Amino acid sequence: MKLLSMKKQYDGTWLHGYELTYENRAGREKTFEMVSRNALNGPSEIGARVSGVTIVAWKDDRLLLLKEFRMSINRTIYNLCAGMLEEGESVEDCARRELYEETGLRVARFIDILPPSYSAVGFSDTATWLVFLEAEGNPRTAAAGSAHADAACAEPAPADTACAEPTCAEPACSGSSCGSRLSENEEISAAFYTREQIGEMLKTETFSSRSQTVAWFFKNGCLPGRGEAGEA
Repeated sequence: MKLLSMKKQYDGTWLHGYELTYENRAGREKTFEMVSRNALNGPSEIGARVSGVTIVAWKDDRLLLLKEFRMSINRTIYNLCAGMLEEGESVEDCARRELYEETGLRVARFIDILPPSYSAVGFSDTATWLVFLEAEGNPRTAAAGSAHADAACAEPAPADTACAEPTCAEPACSGSSCGSRLSENEEISAAFYTREQIGEMLKTETFSSRSQTVAWFFKNGCLPGRGEAGEA
């Protein structure tokens, strides 16, 4: 395939749309529409910038999953912890911040960080780092109304993770509101799940594709590698 031209279609608040024209294998033109989280100035910038991190986390042989409402599909699904890189932020710091913001958990140790991969190649150039880590602490909340989550890990978070004082030194703490890191546009609850629980969930629950893949391998005994820990 040969890229012949690239034309901007629109600029949204969070996404930018482009029309790409290719010459296909038969020598004919093929028009393709794509979106990017980044404002692209030319073809060389397609897929060149990494947007954030996706986190595979576990603790005591249990896998962390989020149960969250996603506006793009108008339903609640099981997903991995993930988030956007902030300007000047390292991959490790982004993972620490997103893990704490979405779950109340901290990083016990980093296991591996894979090079960026593309998460929606059918229509976007979005790329994220894939971070494997062991977490510590207890999730801030369990998924409301979920029998799986209630049985998995519904213990209250330790007092130091509640972080309700303005003098709190937690990362990204904003004072008295830091007990809840989620915006009013997010519905997310987190829990750890055993292999047996995940085996049952895979039969009946709805997952994102990446979290479903991770859950299947975890259920079948493939815990992410336990190599030398990075500095947490």
